[in-house]
Amino acid sequence: MSSLSIFRKVAVLEGISYLLLLFVAMPLKYFANLPLYVKYTGWAHGLLFVLYCATLVLAWQEQKWKFGKAALIFLASLLPFAPFIVDKKLKDEHPENANGI
Repeated sequence: MSSLSIFRKVAVLEGISYLLLLFVAMPLKYFANLPLYVKYTGWAHGLLFVLYCATLVLAWQEQKWKFGKAALIFLASLLPFAPFIVDKKLKDEHPENANGI
């Protein structure tokens, strides 16, 4: 399995965890007084964010991307829904790594 396919899987999981944090856990914390959801979802998201960064570096090296492309992919992790766009673009660029997601 290539580091690119691993990165794509991590990117999707990180994107899902970010959406869960923003649109499920945060409203539960502030509207239902259930702060534990933010705590545990935040931990999971934090771990997945670190994995996103680490696997991004590995994919960057393997694919020999320019710095600008890697930087844009990193910035995508900071925006809701953007990791899914990155995944689609990488899938379109590298159809040989499209399986398994």
